[in-house]
Amino acid sequence: MDLQEKPTVLVVDDSADVLTLLGTLLKDMYRVRLAMDGDKALHIAQSAHRPDLILLDVMMPGKDGYEVCQLLKRDPVTADIPIIFITAQTQAQDETRGFEVGGADYIAKPICPATLLARVRTHLQNKAAADFLKDQNVYLEREVVRRARELAMAQDATILAMGTLAETRDPETGLHIRRTQHFVNALAEHLRHHPRFAHALDPHHLDMLFKSAPLHDIGKVGIPDRVLLKPGRLDEDEMAIMRTHSALGADAIARAEALLGTPLAFLATAREIALGHHEKWDGSGYPQGLSGEDIPVSARLMAVADVYDALTTRRVYKPAMSHEQARQMLLAGSGTHFDPDVIAAFEALHPLFMTIAAQFADTDQVLLNQAQHRVQATVG
Repeated sequence: MDLQEKPTVLVVDDSADVLTLLGTLLKDMYRVRLAMDGDKALHIAQSAHRPDLILLDVMMPGKDGYEVCQLLKRDPVTADIPIIFITAQTQAQDETRGFEVGGADYIAKPICPATLLARVRTHLQNKAAADFLKDQNVYLEREVVRRARELAMAQDATILAMGTLAETRDPETGLHIRRTQHFVNALAEHLRHHPRFAHALDPHHLDMLFKSAPLHDIGKVGIPDRVLLKPGRLDEDEMAIMRTHSALGADAIARAEALLGTPLAFLATAREIALGHHEKWDGSGYPQGLSGEDIPVSARLMAVADVYDALTTRRVYKPAMSHEQARQMLLAGSGTHFDPDVIAAFEALHPLFMTIAAQFADTDQVLLNQAQHRVQATVG
């Protein structure tokens, strides 16, 4: 066997004769390192080439074997190295103390070569098996993390694809799902420590909220083209059809949950948002006419995000409002359309809403804004 492939055994004893004897016994099967005191032993054990097993004398000047063992076991780097005490002390209490400080075995002097070799072989085999299991556990933990990351990425891609499907049916809304996703996240982060919202906005719920927000309008896939794509304002009957998209979206997500056969937090949150984001604080919204605290927190946040985005983007039946016009309309809706505390959060964050809107602006909207700015500059 190549020297580098052999297990390394560190022999620690203050007697040169004992070191010579043990070195001779072990050298054919193991790589042997020698130390005559505890400090040298600690230095070797903590080096880059750590031993696989330590034969440790108990009675030594300076640090005795028990103290050396305790120091090795306290250090995470050396804690897993098996230690066999070798000593002339044969009292039961000496052996007991050796096990109490972390020793793996106890061999009495004078040493029987066959016993020593058998004990060393056994403990090295045990350590090799433990190291293998440890490596396997580390591998499995890493694999679980990798698979979880892949699953999360697949979830995100699926959600984005489903949300985008709804948007492609209504091409006027452009990057609406990206903007509202980030608006909601900004509001949630701001309110996470608020006493009325902390229970619903812990880190786990924040993550689910961000994942789920793009599905708030998924029900639009069930709205007929004659209504969804009408190039103008909807009449009363058409508006009634359009309003069914909340329930359609919630039902579609509920069917997906039923097919999976297991509850998923992000789908539950998505269903909650899809169904409730058109409810109003005073109970005049749809589809259930919920009011106040009966409206889920996630839906209350989306209500503000959704209305702000609808107001500040162009539609075939209306021009885009300025940020300030939309801000004033949202503030006016506090306590009627919107949860007052969510509007207070919006007011604190409204410059960030402008930044997000600019970051995810639709191309035609960007061009329109630039043209308006040029006109204003010319007139000025």
